[in-house]
Amino acid sequence: MLRLEGLSKRYGDLVAVDGLSLEARPGEVLGLLGPNGAGKTTTIRMAVGQIAPDAGAVDVGGAGSPARPEVRGKIGVAPQELALYDDLSAAANLSFFGTLYGLAGAPLEARVAELLGIAGLADRGRDAVKTFSGGMKRRLNLAVALVHDPPLLLLDEPTAGVDAQSRNRLFEVVRDLKARGKTIVYTTHYMEEAERLCDRVAIVDRGRLLALDTVAALIRAHGGRSVVRVERPGGEERMESADPLADLQRVLKEPAVRGVHVERPDLETVFLTLTGRSLRDA
Repeated sequence: MLRLEGLSKRYGDLVAVDGLSLEARPGEVLGLLGPNGAGKTTTIRMAVGQIAPDAGAVDVGGAGSPARPEVRGKIGVAPQELALYDDLSAAANLSFFGTLYGLAGAPLEARVAELLGIAGLADRGRDAVKTFSGGMKRRLNLAVALVHDPPLLLLDEPTAGVDAQSRNRLFEVVRDLKARGKTIVYTTHYMEEAERLCDRVAIVDRGRLLALDTVAALIRAHGGRSVVRVERPGGEERMESADPLADLQRVLKEPAVRGVHVERPDLETVFLTLTGRSLRDA
C-alpha cells in the first residue's frame, strides 16, 4: 500500500534520510522506531507529499507519488504536532477538514458524528478545542486523519503526552482500523506500543533502515540471550542463558538460593542493540 524506494533527504550538511527503502503491506500496522533524529518524521513528510525527496520515490497503492492531489487523498495523517484549530469546536474542526475532501451536507454531518463517537468526544463536540486535555486533542487529531476514510494512515507519535485512558482508546481505534483493512504506519518511542499493535517493525537510525521484521523475528535475530539472576546469601549472580528454563530448574535445586529472576530479551533490547545506548537529545 505504501512503498518507499531509496528515499534520501538532506538539509545542508545534515543527512536526514539516507537511501531508505521499505514497504507497508495492505492491511498491516507497520511500526517505525528510531532514536531522536533518526529521520522518522522526515520520512513521514515525504511519504505524504509534504516535502519532496532529493532522491528516490514514494508510491501509494500503485497510484504513484503523493505529490499528486488525487494520490494524496488516499492518505490520512495524524502529525506529531497537533493539526487542530483551538478556537473551533471539535465538530467544526472535523467539518472543516471534511469539506477539504469534498464532503458536504448530510454525509458530512453523519461523518462528523461518527468520528466524534470514535474519538470518545460525542458529548464534547460543541466545545472549543482549547478547552480539551492533551489526550482529548490527540484523539481528535486522529479523528481528523480519518475524516475522508482513507485506506492508508500515517500516525506520527499518536500517543505522545496522553493519559492512560486516552492511550487505551487510541489503541482500540488502531486495532479497529486494522480489522477494517486499513494500512497503518505507526511511529512511536514506546516499545510496548509497537509490540502490542504492530505486525512488523522497522528500526531506523541516521536515516537508514537497520532491521525490518515481526517483533518475534527481530528478538530472535538481535535480542541476544536471556539473563538468569540468582540471589544467594553472598550476593547476586547474573548469567546469560541459551536455555533459561533448564538453568532455572538447575539453580532451584540449590539449597542456598533465595530467589531467581529471568530476564528475556524484548523489543527494547533489540532497539538498544541496533541503535546503541548513548543518549540522543536531538
